[in-house]
Amino acid sequence: MATTVIETERLILKALTKEDARALFAIFSDHEVMKYWNTEPWGSMEQATCFIAKSTATLENNTQMTLGIYWKETGELLGKIMLFSYDKPSKRAEIGFGISRRYWGKGIVSEAGQALVEHAFNHLGLRRIEAEIDPDNISSSKALERLGFEKEGVLKQRWEINGVVSDSAIYGLLAR
Repeated sequence: MATTVIETERLILKALTKEDARALFAIFSDHEVMKYWNTEPWGSMEQATCFIAKSTATLENNTQMTLGIYWKETGELLGKIMLFSYDKPSKRAEIGFGISRRYWGKGIVSEAGQALVEHAFNHLGLRRIEAEIDPDNISSSKALERLGFEKEGVLKQRWEINGVVSDSAIYGLLAR
C-alpha cells in the first residue's frame, strides 16, 4: 500500500509528505471542515506533522491507507481520503474523507471516492467498505450515496465532543 498512487481525470491520490503539513493544517483547522467530525479542529502545525508521520507509518505496515487528494494540474493538496479500521480476515475497512472548503461542491469527493473504492475492491480484495458519519452531515451522506453506499442504521449518542452529543449514521458498500 505504501507506494499506492491512484490517478483520475482531475486528481492524484498519493501518500502525504512532510511538505504537505502547512496545507493539511489549513484544511483541518477550519471549523466548518471539522463541524461533523468526532474530533476538534486542529490547533497546531504539530498535529499536521504528527498526522503525516502516523499516516506514513500505517501505510508502510499495511494497517491503514491515508492518501492526499491532489489537483493533477497544479499539485495543490485539496484534502485527504482514507481506508482505516482495516480488518484483513473479514476483508473490510472504513472510508473517510475531508477536503478544503474551497473545493466543496466540485465533485472532488465523488471522484476520489470512486477511485479509492475501485482500488479497495479490485486491488486490495476488500469485500465491504463502511462509513460512519454524523446524520446531520447531508453533504457526506449524498456523497456516499452517489458512490453506491446504503444507509444501514443509526447508532444513538455515539460521540461527545465539547459537551455536544451526536449520533452516527452507518453506511455500507459491498463489492459488486
